Amino acid sequence: MEIPYNVELREDTGLYNSKLGIWLFLASEIMLFGGLFSAYILLRVGAGDAWPPSIVGSELSMLLKHTVPHATFNTVILILSSVTMVMAWVSLKQKNLSKYKVYMGTTILCAIIFLVVKYFEYSHKIHEGFVPSHDTYMALYFTLTGLHGLHIIGGIIVLAYLFGPGISMWDSEPERFTNRIEIVGLYWHFVDLVWIFLFPILYLLN
Repeated sequence: MEIPYNVELREDTGLYNSKLGIWLFLASEIMLFGGLFSAYILLRVGAGDAWPPSIVGSELSMLLKHTVPHATFNTVILILSSVTMVMAWVSLKQKNLSKYKVYMGTTILCAIIFLVVKYFEYSHKIHEGFVPSHDTYMALYFTLTGLHGLHIIGGIIVLAYLFGPGISMWDSEPERFTNRIEIVGLYWHFVDLVWIFLFPILYLLN
Protein backbone atom coordinates (compact mmCIF):
# COMPACT_ATOMS: atom_id res chain seq x y z
CA MET A 1 0.00 0.00 0.00
CA GLU A 2 1.34 3.40 -0.95
CA ILE A 3 1.79 5.87 1.89
CA PRO A 4 0.02 9.15 1.04
CA TYR A 5 1.56 12.63 1.18
CA ASN A 6 5.18 11.56 0.68
CA VAL A 7 5.39 13.88 -2.31
CA GLU A 8 2.01 15.56 -2.68
CA LEU A 9 1.01 18.21 -0.15
CA ARG A 10 -1.61 17.70 2.56
CA GLU A 11 -4.75 19.79 2.21
CA ASP A 12 -4.82 20.74 5.90
CA THR A 13 -1.20 21.90 6.34
CA GLY A 14 0.11 22.52 2.84
CA LEU A 15 3.09 20.30 3.69
CA TYR A 16 4.03 16.74 2.84
CA ASN A 17 4.23 14.36 5.82
CA SER A 18 7.97 14.31 6.43
CA LYS A 19 8.21 18.10 6.31
CA LEU A 20 5.45 18.41 8.88
CA GLY A 21 7.26 15.83 11.00
CA ILE A 22 10.62 17.62 10.88
CA TRP A 23 9.03 20.92 11.93
CA LEU A 24 7.43 19.21 14.94
CA PHE A 25 10.77 17.60 15.79
CA LEU A 26 12.61 20.91 15.49
CA ALA A 27 10.03 22.52 17.78
CA SER A 28 10.96 19.99 20.48
CA GLU A 29 14.65 20.68 19.84
CA ILE A 30 14.07 24.41 20.28
CA MET A 31 12.52 23.70 23.68
CA LEU A 32 15.49 21.50 24.63
CA PHE A 33 18.19 23.99 23.72
CA GLY A 34 16.02 26.91 24.84
CA GLY A 35 15.89 25.45 28.34
CA LEU A 36 19.66 24.99 28.42
CA PHE A 37 20.30 28.50 27.10
CA SER A 38 17.93 29.91 29.73
CA ALA A 39 19.76 28.00 32.48
CA TYR A 40 23.08 29.39 31.27
CA ILE A 41 21.79 32.97 31.20
CA LEU A 42 20.26 32.73 34.68
CA LEU A 43 23.42 31.25 36.19
CA ARG A 44 25.60 33.78 34.38
CA VAL A 45 23.57 36.77 35.56
CA GLY A 46 23.34 35.40 39.09
CA ALA A 47 27.10 34.87 39.36
CA GLY A 48 28.01 38.44 38.43
CA ASP A 49 31.75 39.14 38.64
CA ALA A 50 32.32 35.74 40.22
CA TRP A 51 31.60 34.00 36.91
CA PRO A 52 34.82 32.00 36.26
CA PRO A 53 35.59 33.27 32.72
CA SER A 54 35.05 36.88 33.85
CA ILE A 55 37.85 36.80 36.41
CA VAL A 56 40.56 38.83 34.69
CA GLY A 57 43.88 37.02 34.46
CA SER A 58 42.48 33.66 35.51
CA GLU A 59 43.66 30.51 33.75
CA LEU A 60 40.20 29.92 32.33
CA SER A 61 39.86 33.41 30.86
CA MET A 62 43.28 33.06 29.22
CA LEU A 63 42.40 29.61 27.89
CA LEU A 64 39.16 30.87 26.35
CA LYS A 65 41.01 33.67 24.58
CA HIS A 66 43.28 31.08 22.95
CA THR A 67 40.32 28.95 21.81
CA VAL A 68 38.36 31.80 20.19
CA PRO A 69 40.20 31.39 16.83
CA HIS A 70 39.32 27.66 16.78
CA ALA A 71 35.67 28.42 17.54
CA THR A 72 35.64 31.15 14.88
CA PHE A 73 37.06 28.71 12.33
CA ASN A 74 34.39 26.16 13.26
CA THR A 75 31.70 28.82 12.85
CA VAL A 76 32.87 29.54 9.31
CA ILE A 77 32.99 25.80 8.57
CA LEU A 78 29.40 25.27 9.71
CA ILE A 79 28.13 28.28 7.76
CA LEU A 80 29.88 26.88 4.68
CA SER A 81 28.26 23.49 5.30
CA SER A 82 24.83 25.14 5.36
CA VAL A 83 25.54 26.72 1.98
CA THR A 84 26.69 23.42 0.45
CA MET A 85 23.65 21.67 1.95
CA VAL A 86 21.36 24.09 0.12
CA MET A 87 23.36 23.66 -3.08
CA ALA A 88 23.01 19.85 -2.80
CA TRP A 89 19.22 20.24 -2.68
CA VAL A 90 19.23 22.77 -5.55
CA SER A 91 21.31 20.36 -7.63
CA LEU A 92 18.64 17.70 -7.26
CA LYS A 93 15.91 20.18 -8.20
CA GLN A 94 17.96 20.79 -11.35
CA LYS A 95 18.22 17.01 -11.95
CA ASN A 96 22.02 17.15 -11.59
CA LEU A 97 23.08 14.16 -9.48
CA SER A 98 26.80 14.73 -10.07
CA LYS A 99 26.70 18.19 -8.53
CA TYR A 100 24.60 16.82 -5.68
CA LYS A 101 27.36 14.35 -4.83
CA VAL A 102 29.98 17.10 -4.82
CA TYR A 103 27.99 19.41 -2.55
CA MET A 104 26.81 16.66 -0.23
CA GLY A 105 30.33 15.29 0.07
CA THR A 106 31.57 18.80 0.92
CA THR A 107 28.88 19.15 3.59
CA ILE A 108 29.95 15.88 5.21
CA LEU A 109 33.61 16.91 5.03
CA CYS A 110 32.84 20.24 6.74
CA ALA A 111 31.00 18.41 9.52
CA ILE A 112 33.94 16.07 10.09
CA ILE A 113 36.36 19.01 10.17
CA PHE A 114 34.17 20.67 12.80
CA LEU A 115 34.32 17.57 15.01
CA VAL A 116 38.09 17.20 14.59
CA VAL A 117 38.67 20.81 15.67
CA LYS A 118 36.28 20.33 18.60
CA TYR A 119 38.15 17.15 19.60
CA PHE A 120 41.45 19.03 19.85
CA GLU A 121 39.75 21.85 21.76
CA TYR A 122 38.24 19.36 24.23
CA SER A 123 41.57 17.55 24.60
CA HIS A 124 43.40 20.78 25.41
CA LYS A 125 40.87 21.85 28.02
CA ILE A 126 40.82 18.43 29.69
CA HIS A 127 44.63 18.28 29.66
CA GLU A 128 44.70 21.63 31.48
CA GLY A 129 42.27 20.29 34.08
CA PHE A 130 39.19 22.13 32.86
CA VAL A 131 36.67 19.29 33.08
CA PRO A 132 32.90 19.52 33.73
CA SER A 133 33.43 19.23 37.50
CA HIS A 134 35.83 22.20 37.53
CA ASP A 135 33.14 24.87 37.85
CA THR A 136 29.64 25.81 36.71
CA TYR A 137 30.84 27.37 33.48
CA MET A 138 32.74 24.26 32.39
CA ALA A 139 29.77 22.05 33.29
CA LEU A 140 27.51 24.14 31.07
CA TYR A 141 30.17 24.41 28.37
CA PHE A 142 30.55 20.64 28.04
CA THR A 143 26.80 20.06 28.29
CA LEU A 144 25.91 22.54 25.56
CA THR A 145 28.76 21.81 23.17
CA GLY A 146 28.58 18.06 23.84
CA LEU A 147 24.85 17.93 23.07
CA HIS A 148 25.45 20.00 19.95
CA GLY A 149 28.27 17.66 18.96
CA LEU A 150 25.96 14.66 19.28
CA HIS A 151 23.55 16.38 16.91
CA ILE A 152 26.42 16.90 14.46
CA ILE A 153 27.32 13.20 14.66
CA GLY A 154 23.68 12.23 14.09
CA GLY A 155 23.56 14.55 11.10
CA ILE A 156 26.72 13.04 9.62
CA ILE A 157 25.23 9.54 9.85
CA VAL A 158 22.09 10.60 7.97
CA LEU A 159 24.05 12.64 5.41
CA ALA A 160 26.43 9.74 4.80
CA TYR A 161 23.48 7.40 4.22
CA LEU A 162 21.92 9.79 1.70
CA PHE A 163 25.31 10.18 0.05
CA GLY A 164 25.86 6.41 -0.07
CA PRO A 165 23.27 3.62 -0.13
CA GLY A 166 20.28 5.94 0.21
CA ILE A 167 21.04 7.58 -3.12
CA SER A 168 19.54 4.56 -4.91
CA MET A 169 16.09 6.11 -4.32
CA TRP A 170 16.98 8.73 -6.93
CA ASP A 171 16.56 6.13 -9.69
CA SER A 172 13.04 5.10 -8.68
CA GLU A 173 11.59 8.08 -6.77
CA PRO A 174 13.62 11.22 -7.55
CA GLU A 175 11.07 13.67 -6.15
CA ARG A 176 10.76 11.78 -2.88
CA PHE A 177 14.57 11.61 -2.58
CA THR A 178 14.76 15.37 -3.20
CA ASN A 179 12.25 15.88 -0.40
CA ARG A 180 14.42 13.79 1.92
CA ILE A 181 17.37 16.06 1.22
CA GLU A 182 15.21 19.09 1.98
CA ILE A 183 14.19 17.53 5.31
CA VAL A 184 17.71 16.69 6.43
CA GLY A 185 18.72 20.16 5.24
CA LEU A 186 16.24 21.77 7.64
CA TYR A 187 17.72 19.71 10.48
CA TRP A 188 21.25 20.69 9.45
CA HIS A 189 20.40 24.39 9.32
CA PHE A 190 18.96 24.12 12.82
CA VAL A 191 22.13 22.50 14.14
CA ASP A 192 24.18 25.26 12.52
CA LEU A 193 21.90 27.93 13.98
CA VAL A 194 22.35 26.48 17.48
CA TRP A 195 26.11 26.91 17.09
CA ILE A 196 25.61 30.53 15.97
CA PHE A 197 24.09 31.11 19.42
CA LEU A 198 26.62 28.96 21.28
CA PHE A 199 29.64 30.69 19.78
CA PRO A 200 29.10 34.21 21.18
CA ILE A 201 27.59 33.01 24.48
CA LEU A 202 30.39 30.59 25.37
CA TYR A 203 33.39 32.28 23.76
CA LEU A 204 32.78 36.01 23.36
CA LEU A 205 30.27 37.29 25.94
CA ASN A 206 31.86 36.06 29.14
